[in-house]
Amino acid sequence: MRYVKYIFGCIAALALYSCEKVIQIDLNEAEKKYVIEGMLTDQPNSCKVLISRTVNFEENSGFNGAPGAQVTVRTSTGQEAVLTETAPGIYENESLIGAPGNSYELTVLINGKTFTASSMMPARVELDSIFIRENTFFNEKVNLLNLRFFDPPGKGNCYRFIQYVNGKKDKTVFVRKDDLVDNAMVSTQLFSRGDESDEDEGAKIETGDVVKAEILCIDPDVYRFWYSLSQSATGVNESASPANPVTNISGGALGYFSAHTYDTKTITVP
Repeated sequence: MRYVKYIFGCIAALALYSCEKVIQIDLNEAEKKYVIEGMLTDQPNSCKVLISRTVNFEENSGFNGAPGAQVTVRTSTGQEAVLTETAPGIYENESLIGAPGNSYELTVLINGKTFTASSMMPARVELDSIFIRENTFFNEKVNLLNLRFFDPPGKGNCYRFIQYVNGKKDKTVFVRKDDLVDNAMVSTQLFSRGDESDEDEGAKIETGDVVKAEILCIDPDVYRFWYSLSQSATGVNESASPANPVTNISGGALGYFSAHTYDTKTITVP
């Protein structure tokens, strides 16, 4: 059986942590699975791993933190960082900062189970500029956020974008890779689809709104996770039924581990 309710919005219950998407699979009871959401960036205080358990449809869909895990991150330079449990299911290390070009291996030991994942931090790419452009869809005018950045030489660069409007995070998954453009200035537009599961119509941008954009340079495996989440995992593109996104974690857990760079810009809509 597929999982009843894949809680990938584990961070959503915690205001200090970025939330991800809640995925509903089916209504049948199924074996509980661990969900691991790990991240390490090139910024201070960014090494965090959230561990939770899947829950059945009729159960509370909040963050079901899994305490008591041993969590470590080993770097390709030989350093090993131990993460401390700061709240049930939340593990952090304040001193570890990622560096582009280095690889990182996550190991989680919990209740006799071992889960591992690796991620390589790509070269850092910064936002050149962001701006709002008015578009017309079905005779309705809509303001959309546009981002410009320079894609470095070499194919295989992958990106994830996150949008906030007046401090509220847009639940749409925005990802892109450089299949068509390489070693050039890139312009991309974020079209919010919202989340039908909670009647969210998507982010609406209006005059006076404060809009923040984030760019994350991610490795190809992490790109596949987010792309599959935005496609088959949500039942679009004629998918017969939703499916769990492609994970880069070994051992039977759901989720992902991402070592990525980070940059952000904020504007006020004129």
